[in-house]
Amino acid sequence: MHLSTVDILLEYEVESPTHFCFNIEAAHWPTQDIVSESLAISSGVTPHRYVDPRSGNRLLRFDAQPGPLCVEYKAEVEVHTPAPDTSLRERPVAEVPDEIFPYLLATRYCESDLLSNEAVRLFGELAPGYARVHAIEEWIRANVAYKPGSTDSNSTAQQVFQHRTGVCRDFAHLGITFCRALNIPARLVVGYVWFDEPPQDFHAVFEAWLDGQWMLFDPTGMAPVDRVVRIGTGRDAKDVAFATMFGQLRMTRKEVMVLEHDPRPGHVIPPVAAPALARQAAARAAA
Repeated sequence: MHLSTVDILLEYEVESPTHFCFNIEAAHWPTQDIVSESLAISSGVTPHRYVDPRSGNRLLRFDAQPGPLCVEYKAEVEVHTPAPDTSLRERPVAEVPDEIFPYLLATRYCESDLLSNEAVRLFGELAPGYARVHAIEEWIRANVAYKPGSTDSNSTAQQVFQHRTGVCRDFAHLGITFCRALNIPARLVVGYVWFDEPPQDFHAVFEAWLDGQWMLFDPTGMAPVDRVVRIGTGRDAKDVAFATMFGQLRMTRKEVMVLEHDPRPGHVIPPVAAPALARQAAARAAA
């Protein structure tokens, strides 16, 4: 079990009447408990909260008039993600339940139909199950460079595969795409987690559905997945954007701070090195 303290500050200069939809609050999820939380928004705003019935994501909507806008969210969350079961197998498509079936289909950012031949070439001969998804995770980590600014909000998994650079969202999209191309349901998870490098921000990982269970994977290796505070879950980034706006505005500030504690008396969580990124950088320097 890990206790994370989250503090996020978002500031905007609103230039025309704008409707906002935020997905920044920790999810009510079986693997985490919200110990405390608070939300502060600039005066003059009347927020409306609701939970998306499809995903369970907690959404915050409101109208804002022209001028400065500030949104601050704080939370303490206990995360107790169980250890992965490496014996889990893949299920035939005929055994995939109706509610899981959409996570087999190609989406805007995860073109599993276009990368199916590559997925079969790279992973088709591997034994089905947890080990194959782990191989996908390791392949992305070894073959795609983590490079902030190398992609944008329109970049897709196919483009990341071609250019071999991206950020956490792109790594997760590629993992999802390979899984779906192999008939493994997969989805995107965004959340908060502490890591050394790069500067803290929202973080994206992916889940694969194996033997009736959703299992987390992080191709970036920036932090253990069992420490991620889940915010949103969806088919791809389109479903889990931290902010969706309808109007004209400029973001003037974004700060995300995550601290980790061990809730057990006398225990301290050791700092997480950035092992995968460090190994990746060292390998390229030696090449």
